[in-house]
Amino acid sequence: MPTEHIFATGPEAAADIAARIAGILSDAIAARGMASLAVSGGRSPRPVLEALSHSDLDWSKVVVTLVDERWVARDSVDSNERLVREALLQSRAAQARFVPMKNDADDAYSGQPEVESAFATLPWPLDIILLGMGDDGHTASLFPDGRELDEGLVSKALTIAATPPVAPYQRMSMTAHAILQSRHIFIQIGGSAKRAVYDRALAGGPVDELPVRLALLQQDVPVEIWISET
Repeated sequence: MPTEHIFATGPEAAADIAARIAGILSDAIAARGMASLAVSGGRSPRPVLEALSHSDLDWSKVVVTLVDERWVARDSVDSNERLVREALLQSRAAQARFVPMKNDADDAYSGQPEVESAFATLPWPLDIILLGMGDDGHTASLFPDGRELDEGLVSKALTIAATPPVAPYQRMSMTAHAILQSRHIFIQIGGSAKRAVYDRALAGGPVDELPVRLALLQQDVPVEIWISET
């Protein structure tokens, strides 16, 4: 069962997540000389990343990457890379090594081999993967009814190009295999609607119905959940 952390507000949860991440990264640097972190995009992670950017770490020994990315220009408001650069890779944290999920290929499918090669250079297993969860139970860019979902759940590759069922952009995503190649999985759940989806996912059922179950229902990687009312 995941370890749950319950908070009244999203900002309180975000501050606690950032502190927990910083502690694990610090321990990893002390133990192995480096640390690694993969983060999700969207609105919820921004406060976490902003708080984390102020952490007193040797950021030159930290590798940061993304869980998934929209295949858009790096300066697009919809780019997860832009979010990470604006919210996390500031001040001392700018010294971190960042491995993007977007390259100059015309589309995600032709760009995937280069992304896969870049991800192969990461220090697996990653120390922390910070996942999000959508109202439909998707995590990373592994969507229910997505045409690439089955491949994303069984492939031994680290990344996969995907076209969400209802979304304006192609995506690049970690596969389930990559997500489970981590020492810690963190998931942020905010609001009553997502709490209901989380409870349903935790109760059991097919992973392809609610892909977040790929993390919640496994026993190999410890999972921590931060739940807030807002």
